[in-house]
Amino acid sequence: MNTQSTANSAVTPDAKPAAAQQPRLSGSRAALLITALVVAVLSFQLNASMITPALPQIGEYFGANAGSVGQVQSMFFLAGAISGPIMGRWSDFIGRRTALLLVLAVMAAGTILCIAAPTLPLLVAGRFLQGVSSAVFALAYIVLNENLNAGIFGTSVGILAAVNGGVGGVDGYFGGLMAETFGFRSIFVVVLILTAIAVGCVIKVVPGGRPSGSRGGMDWWGAGALSLFLVAITYFVSRGSTAGWADPGTLALLAAAAASFAAFWLIEKKRSHPLIAVHHLRSRQVWPVIATTVLTLAGIFAIINFTVVLLSQDDTNGFGLSSSISALLFLTPAALIGVFAAPLAGWIADRRGWIGTLRVGTALSLAGAAAAALFADNQWAVFAAIAFLGIFYNGFFLTAINGLSVLLSPKDAPGTLPGINGASFGIGASLGVVIVAPFAGLGTSGGYVAALWISVGITAIAFIVSLFVAAPKGERV
Repeated sequence: MNTQSTANSAVTPDAKPAAAQQPRLSGSRAALLITALVVAVLSFQLNASMITPALPQIGEYFGANAGSVGQVQSMFFLAGAISGPIMGRWSDFIGRRTALLLVLAVMAAGTILCIAAPTLPLLVAGRFLQGVSSAVFALAYIVLNENLNAGIFGTSVGILAAVNGGVGGVDGYFGGLMAETFGFRSIFVVVLILTAIAVGCVIKVVPGGRPSGSRGGMDWWGAGALSLFLVAITYFVSRGSTAGWADPGTLALLAAAAASFAAFWLIEKKRSHPLIAVHHLRSRQVWPVIATTVLTLAGIFAIINFTVVLLSQDDTNGFGLSSSISALLFLTPAALIGVFAAPLAGWIADRRGWIGTLRVGTALSLAGAAAAALFADNQWAVFAAIAFLGIFYNGFFLTAINGLSVLLSPKDAPGTLPGINGASFGIGASLGVVIVAPFAGLGTSGGYVAALWISVGITAIAFIVSLFVAAPKGERV
């Protein structure tokens, strides 16, 4: 039975579409909006980055092994993968501000649960609730597109993309310092305070009301099927990396992923107002964006955040660095460079074109990956390659792909593609690590080089796919 109805639209507090009422912002009003969204995005991002160095302390506190503690992060990112597509599309009916406030409220509830959790399962439950706030990225990009002048949209997307990498790479360090000094719960207290500030900023600055042109109701059947697919594919990748790809449990998860995606496809074909129409999924506006995101993350994320980390800390066949020095040389510079490169990339995209910026970012990310593989035995060559990726991956690619996900999203479902694209980041990152782990995990020079070249190959495919991405309306390729 088709359960869609126009009743969903009654959730919005305003009777008239907000987008039709709100003028485009510039100057100080635009700056206030960007600042409010940065605070909202930071409240999520610090949840992701600051807790990582505190994981050993959490395990010790609850007497849990590494596998159990790993759920503190895995459940957080799984919730983010599910919430992005759902909240992005739902915001088309309830309004962007209402959706932002909803995800921030859920995150606040999860944070309070994490602060008070007496057991690890309750802490994991709190982390799942916190992960829902991942949708704030997609919502923020949509708000910027709907409210800012075209001339500053790209720069504002770059600013938010820069925050996606954390606070210049030092947030993880401060998370570890806080855990050592005050205990891991102090991190959640900071996050809760920032969330409260973000709620105030959103209420004060973000325009309310329902977007113009929205009609029908939320496709909850499609959202459910897509969520099942995302859960199944996430656990398939995770289990395949540990239990093996031929393991019966792994194959069962693959079958569940295929079945849920088939169900999603069939549901979307029958809905009058689908989560995303099937003909959009087949168009060059949608599938190349999603595929480029998954493949580029699979290639580059695995290099920066996995293979090079192992290589740099290997005393026998690597550079023999401590964990802190390794982070200082190979993680912090790329993140810090991205903070400055991302707004520049957005400024260039506004003036020279989003498609060109994407292809430059992807092509030069490929060059940086190849340099790391070619000179894997030279610490400073690898350092230079990773810094180079800070410019063209953290800066150009992330800004362009996020901007294009908004600009190319179907007009009848403007919140859908940003949400699905956001979910694709986690899938791509997990997939990349899983693919190279058997080689990098050997701990040999040949294993590290093989892992790097596999990542180069994946990134090369990503560049080829990026050539199929359609140009936004009015932009020449």
